Amino acid sequence: MTEEYDTLQHESLEEHLHQVQALLAKQRLVEDLVHRQEGPRQDLVETLVHKQNLAELQKKLDELHPADVAHILEALPLDERLLVWDLVKAERDGEILVEVSDSVRESLIASMDNSELLAAAGTLDTDEIADLAPDLPHDVIQELLTTLDTQKRARLQSALSFPEDSVGALMDFDMVTIRADVTLEVALRYLRRLGELPDQLDKLFVVERNDQLIGVLPLKRLLTTDPEATVAAVMVEDFVSFQPDDDAHEAAQAFERYDLVMAPVVDTQKRLIGRLTVDAVVDYIRESADADMLSMAGLKEEEDLFSTVWRSAKNRWMWLAVNLATAFIASRVIGAFEGSIEKLAALAALMPIIAGIGGNTGNQTIALIIRGLALGQITQANAHRLIAKELAIALLNGLVWGSAVGAFAWLLYDNPALGGVMALAMLLNFIVAALAGIFIPMTLERLKRDPAIGSSVLLTFTTDSMGFFIFLGLATLILL
Repeated sequence: MTEEYDTLQHESLEEHLHQVQALLAKQRLVEDLVHRQEGPRQDLVETLVHKQNLAELQKKLDELHPADVAHILEALPLDERLLVWDLVKAERDGEILVEVSDSVRESLIASMDNSELLAAAGTLDTDEIADLAPDLPHDVIQELLTTLDTQKRARLQSALSFPEDSVGALMDFDMVTIRADVTLEVALRYLRRLGELPDQLDKLFVVERNDQLIGVLPLKRLLTTDPEATVAAVMVEDFVSFQPDDDAHEAAQAFERYDLVMAPVVDTQKRLIGRLTVDAVVDYIRESADADMLSMAGLKEEEDLFSTVWRSAKNRWMWLAVNLATAFIASRVIGAFEGSIEKLAALAALMPIIAGIGGNTGNQTIALIIRGLALGQITQANAHRLIAKELAIALLNGLVWGSAVGAFAWLLYDNPALGGVMALAMLLNFIVAALAGIFIPMTLERLKRDPAIGSSVLLTFTTDSMGFFIFLGLATLILL
């Protein structure tokens, strides 16, 4: 059922995008036709057509959820994006800015003046303003602080003081608290009096008069227990809580492990200061996954799909430069065996196979290790068994596929010795690839660096260079 729902949502979102793109294309086409026709009232006709098309487009945007509008903005080139952004109602600017990616948000904020930015931020909750704040101009932040009441200003300053990957940066302040000495009937009347409850609310926080958290009251207990019972009698005292300095990644793992919907955030004296919700955790996981994927591809930061050529090129330079340097090293390995290649031309045709297959098996290992590190599953106690397992897999695969490649080379060149060299080189490079796939990310992790960043580039360098060296070295020793 969930998969069907996700598919329908995806199809609906794509349909919305196609409809907006069709309206934009229609506007360009009609305006072009009107512009080509000469007449005494051409300007009037062109203005009317323009307004009609924009009104239709604006009506479509008004019907969409802010997250859907954000998706559409991310999929449009800059000129069309800004046109659509101008049609969004001002009171929706803030919630859409929170939804779009950082790179697209930057382009939208650049098109807004300070008064528009202040108005947009003014419609948001404190935690949402904190998410938006790093992209806002400094003078806008300062002016925004003066417009907030004392409590909101203190909360915003507190949220901005925490590191990006901490629980404090993800928490919000939309909480419902209750005393332990009241009855459940009183608690129910209190909730009804509130009217609107926070999103992702599955429990109430039970606090003492100094806001010290002493328990949580799940809503299902509140609704199914005798209303005359006290909160203290039915509350849960063994609960998961976080501190604002806790690592966000570890908190996300806890949410997955304990199936949490929300959890309290407390200070060192156990005073309640906020809550962490599953929607914030899901957003963090998605953003982290996107960042890891881009890092493995050698991109320094998130890139707007339609950013300028110059900016996109600069974003890709660093790891391209590293890759170029490693490629030169690999070429020097080949250059060292030029004499062997000249004597046996088949070596030039076969050596890319050794390097390519080694790279593939290394990527399999490195993906497994990075995932294990991310989930906290790899420790000093089990690392040696993991290494032994991966080496055993490399040995088995090397024997199977090395034999297959060796037989192929034997039949192709009618040279059994060449086939033997091919099989042995394949086996040895599989082992090298497995070791590189294990130790590259683990070394980066030990150095407090993100294992995903640059691992694939370093792996490719290792498997290429060592693959060429092993194959050409064996061929020189055995065949020539």
